[in-house]
Amino acid sequence: MKKIQFVCLILFLLSMGVMAQSGGKPKYLKPTNFQKRVATVTSGKTRNYYSLHTVKPSVITVNGPGKLRVISRGRFKPATGDKIKYEIFYTVDAGARKSALVNAAERSKNATYVNGTLGVPAQNREFEIVLERGTHTIEFLLKDSIVPVAVRYVFVPSKPKKQEWMAFSPLQPSEPVDLISKESTVTYYRFSDGKPLKIEVNGPAELRVMTRLEMQYQMKGKIDYRVQVKENNMVLNTYQLSSDRSEMAAYKDRKDVVPGKAREFVIDVPKGKHVFEINSPDKNTVLGRIMLPKKDVKLVK
Repeated sequence: MKKIQFVCLILFLLSMGVMAQSGGKPKYLKPTNFQKRVATVTSGKTRNYYSLHTVKPSVITVNGPGKLRVISRGRFKPATGDKIKYEIFYTVDAGARKSALVNAAERSKNATYVNGTLGVPAQNREFEIVLERGTHTIEFLLKDSIVPVAVRYVFVPSKPKKQEWMAFSPLQPSEPVDLISKESTVTYYRFSDGKPLKIEVNGPAELRVMTRLEMQYQMKGKIDYRVQVKENNMVLNTYQLSSDRSEMAAYKDRKDVVPGKAREFVIDVPKGKHVFEINSPDKNTVLGRIMLPKKDVKLVK
C-alpha cells in the first residue's frame, strides 16, 4: 500500500513539474471573425472545429509566450478516394505567409460528424506555431476548396524567460510624454502615421515595445488600433491591438486625454545593423516605450 502511495506521489510531483514548465493550462480558442462551426464527436465527446475558407481568414488573437497547436481535419465526401491532401496558409502579425501541407490523410476510425450528412472526418493532423511574449494575431486560409477542412486551436502558454529590461530612447526627433504609474514617472514617446518612432539597433537582440493608445476623455469601452513595424519602407509586421482606459496610469501634465492600458509585442532583431520605424497606420496617436534586455544595451546606438 505504501509503495502505491509513493508511486502516486511521484507521479503527482512529475505532473506538477510539467505544468510549471509549460506555464499554464491549455486554452481552447475560437476565431474572432469567421466562425462556421463543425461539431465532431471523438471517443464519445463532442468538440467544435472551425471551418477554413479560401478568402475569409480565420483570425486568432492570443497573448504569448507559448505554442499555438493547430489541429485540422479534412472531410471525405462520397466521391473522395482513400486519402486526401490539403494545404493551410497562415501569417503571424501580418508577416510573411507560411504554409502547412497535409498529405495522405485517411478516414478517421474514431470520429464522426454530429451532422452525418457532412461526410466522414479524416484523421487529425497537427502543427505548432511558437509565439513570443506580447499580443499576436494569426490568420489562417485554406489554399483551395477541393477538400473542406476544419480546425481546432489550442494555445499552451509558457512562462516568459526571466531577464532584466531597460528602457531606451528612440532616435531624434521624438516627442516624450510623461505618465504617472504606481506613483512613479514613466517616459513614453508619441507616434502616429506621419511621425513614427525610429530605433537603431545591432542584432541579434529582442526589442520589447509597450504601447498605449491615446484616448479622449469621453471614450469608453475597448478601442481597436494597429501598430506597424517597418524597415527600409517595407512593412515587417502589423500588430492588431485592443485597449481600454487605464486605471493605473495618468498623464503628468494633461487632463483632457487618458492613456489606454499597456499592450506589448516583441521585435526579433536579426544579426546586423537595423533601423526600424514604428507607426500607427490608423488616425490615432499612440504612446510607445522601447525596452531591451539589460545585457544587450550595448547594442543600441
